[in-house]
Amino acid sequence: MPQRSVQALRHVGFEDLGSFDPILREAGYDIAYVDVAESDIGRLDPLGADLLVVLGGPIGVYDDAAYPVVTEELQLLQARLQAGRPTLGICLGAQLMAAALGARVYPGPAKEIGWSPLDLTDAGERHPLGALRGIPVLHWHGDTFDLPDGCDRLAAIPLCRNQAFSRGPNVLGLQFHPEVLSARFEHWLIGHASELATAGISPVALRRDAGRYGKQLEKAGAGLIDRWLAGLDDQPEQ
Repeated sequence: MPQRSVQALRHVGFEDLGSFDPILREAGYDIAYVDVAESDIGRLDPLGADLLVVLGGPIGVYDDAAYPVVTEELQLLQARLQAGRPTLGICLGAQLMAAALGARVYPGPAKEIGWSPLDLTDAGERHPLGALRGIPVLHWHGDTFDLPDGCDRLAAIPLCRNQAFSRGPNVLGLQFHPEVLSARFEHWLIGHASELATAGISPVALRRDAGRYGKQLEKAGAGLIDRWLAGLDDQPEQ
């Protein structure tokens, strides 16, 4: 199997590829993390990696004045998405992808932090995302976005209409977190302790639900990424 490459843009250390990591390695991908706080994103080749993954983080797309790296990531994504190269965005990553495709990103009606299943659209049922049917996933965001032109809505929930979108087989944006590992969930609770306290959300309840649903999500999330990667394999070389 020829070796392929993944670049994963990481904003905070504990929001990594999680359960997706072993599936990517088994599929023949070599993983390289790019920590955006200490890397020159403007020097990256937007088309260099076989797969680009943009992970989650506590900043927002419209925080570009305070965090210039946001502008650099948007420019990278604009070039990559224009070329149709395989790209996966999770939470902040999906918001950045939506903005790079011309959609509006803005604060949602309320913070959404907790575990609940998705409502899959017809397109979502046919997509590899169908692996998550009926599975409570981790939601952890305050912002949302409009569906970019030319994209299919794959999933929704009552509070947030755009939970997942695709553009052809190579582009997938996920507002939620299917990659979280239950064994490392305490890192999330400690790392986001201030946000939880400000929002009045109990870490005790989140920890309990991670114990209830985490392993099930890990298995379903592995199925999602495995099926999505197999779809990429069917595409001609760029």
